[in-house]
Amino acid sequence: MSKNNANLRLPRSKGTDMATFYTPKECGKKAKRIVFSPVNRQIVEEFISIIGLKERFEQYDVPIPNKIVMFGPPGTGKTLTAFYIAARLELPLILVRLDSIIHSHLGETGSNVRKIFDYAKATPCVLFLDEFDAIGRTRDNNDEVKEMARVVNTLLQSLDEFEGNSIFIAATNLEEELDQAIWRRFDTKMNYSMPDDAGRTEFISLLLDGFELDGPIHEAALGLLAGCSFADMEQIVLKAKRKAIIEDGSLSRKHLEDAYSEYRPKADHK
Repeated sequence: MSKNNANLRLPRSKGTDMATFYTPKECGKKAKRIVFSPVNRQIVEEFISIIGLKERFEQYDVPIPNKIVMFGPPGTGKTLTAFYIAARLELPLILVRLDSIIHSHLGETGSNVRKIFDYAKATPCVLFLDEFDAIGRTRDNNDEVKEMARVVNTLLQSLDEFEGNSIFIAATNLEEELDQAIWRRFDTKMNYSMPDDAGRTEFISLLLDGFELDGPIHEAALGLLAGCSFADMEQIVLKAKRKAIIEDGSLSRKHLEDAYSEYRPKADHK
């Protein structure tokens, strides 16, 4: 498929009909503060190592993994993982906008699914679909069972035929909604959860690194942000930094507390 495909308009247009294109360099910038759980770090590093040893695995007729499904609460690092993998593999990332491929006529949805997979088969990239349950939903629990089944069947066929040098990554907050046949097509599965103390400590250090601080802010942030997702923590700290910059001062505990109060994370534990 041509890179100038009229339907996808990929890859060079930043705002496309169906997806957004990110260079490996852009992916690296987005994933510079990623924090993995020990298990997910091992899964990702092993996955990248296997891709790097492709010829050796082919020599032993051992299939190369090329499909990852990530599941867990919002804001826990699933999208950042896709960017991180793309950067490490030096591949562009194609972020598919599901609102643009899901059509009121499900036959058109199936056609759009086929198009994005055909593109990825022809053009080495990391193809990333967030909110994957929207098109991979179980065929047993849908009001339009017959029509939705056709979309799922198209997706299954696309997954079975997915080959070449591209990687497919799907993310969902609702893994129990995924059709079991689709679930089985993924050779790599990653489970995400809310940050623990170690993950929160590491992430706060990354967020505060290089910024002038007013006192022992790390401990204050660690307590204040307990129960928050990585995404919420980042937004709160960024808001606090903006307050400090406006005042032309160091980042203080009050900046953090005011930012927290204004941001009002959904997982507010206070």
